[in-house]
This record gives sequence, C-alpha cells and structure tokens, in this order.
Amino acid sequence: MTNIIEVRGVSKAYGGVHANTDISIDVPAGKITGLIGPNGSGKTTLFNSIVGYHPIDTGSIKFEGREISRLRVPQIARLGMLRTFQQTRIYSKMNCLDNMQISVSHREESLGSMFALRDRGEIIDRAERLLEFVGLYAKRRLISGDLSFGQQKLLEFAMALMNQPKVLLLDEPTAGINPTLINGLIDRLKRANQELGVTLFVIEHNMRVIMNLAEQISCLAHGQLLATGSPDEIQNDQRVIDAYLGAH
Repeated sequence: MTNIIEVRGVSKAYGGVHANTDISIDVPAGKITGLIGPNGSGKTTLFNSIVGYHPIDTGSIKFEGREISRLRVPQIARLGMLRTFQQTRIYSKMNCLDNMQISVSHREESLGSMFALRDRGEIIDRAERLLEFVGLYAKRRLISGDLSFGQQKLLEFAMALMNQPKVLLLDEPTAGINPTLINGLIDRLKRANQELGVTLFVIEHNMRVIMNLAEQISCLAHGQLLATGSPDEIQNDQRVIDAYLGAH
C-alpha cells in the first residue's frame, strides 16, 4: 500500500508548550484515515504542519515521496493537498455558485486570463456538478451566509473539491451539523473518496462517524501518538479507552 502522506518524528512547540512530540503517521493513498484525541491533544497543530501553515521544529513530512515540511500553504495546495476548518471559510455575502467559482485555485488562474475566459463555461459546469454532488444545486443562487451551518460545511467541501485535490484534510466535518444531516455528509465523503479518488484525512470527535468512515485511525493524547490501527483495534485499545474513548 502506497502512502501519499508520511509524517516522521514531527515535533512542534509554541514557547514552552509542546503541541506535537515525535509524531509518525502514514496516510495511505486512496483511503480514508482518521485522527482522534481529546481537545488539546495536537490534532489541529498536526494538520496545520502538514499543509504548511507553520514550519515544524523537527522531523519530516513527505507528500508523494517529496519533502514538504518547509513549503508553505500555496505551494502545497498546488501539489494537490487542501484542508477545511472547524469554522467554515466561505464568502458569506456571495451566492453558492460564485463561492465555487472564486475557490478555483491560483494554479489555474496563474495560466492567464485567456485560459480563464476560455474555460469559464467549464468552471461553471464543474461548480454546478459538485453542488449537485453535495446536495446544494437547488440553492446555488442563494447567498451562502443564509444557509444553515451544515449546508455551509457542505459548500466548503464542494469548494475544496473544485480544485480537484489529491488529498483533503477535514477538520471536524460533522461538528455543529444537525444529526439528521450527518448520514448524508458521511455518504458524500465516502463517494468523494470512491468516485472522485480523493484521499481523505479526517479529524473527528463523533466516534460513530469516524468508526464507520475511516479504515485506519490514529489517536493523539498530550501531543503524542498513542495508537494507530483499524477501528476495531482502536476501540479495544486500553490506552485509547483510558485517554479518550472512556469519555464518549
């Protein structure tokens, strides 16, 4: 099995606070991998390190075999790796279709205005197909700030897919979503993986979601890697139960 992301011995501290200490994790290509742990365990810090929001202190991060730990967000995005956030980052005063169009990466825009004009129709078609994919086609002309929080998360997911990423890091995709919408979101995440070929790396606190979604799960606690395994292995690992699952 080929790993699309390889994290080796990564540490990151903020002053005297060690957010991540000597973490090593693999993300297999074409799969869905989960990341769990208590609040403050270092999950979001690790995501930020992987996508280039800050430099790591020590260790190595490779994407498709290439060292990326010193690259920044735009460079890593152009390689095909994007992330979403706990709080959505959409353009709340624009409609959904315009959000989709403006999300197209600078990787395409940098090819020049002629390219952009020639492919405007193609971009709109892709935006509408992806809005249909996430169940928002009927709302494509609505102002995105008027959508429910769950619908805004679906829009952000579709915006990320506009850029045809190889890997998408999702930070708590079901947080704040009405429970009746969660099953639909799980289905769309699985379809993005299976039908669109997007590798997913997912932080999630909803244990029912992550246990049904991911094939491999890692658990962090106090900034350190506690365990990695299948959902069954993680659910039955006493260290994970003591540190995290016992509270759920």
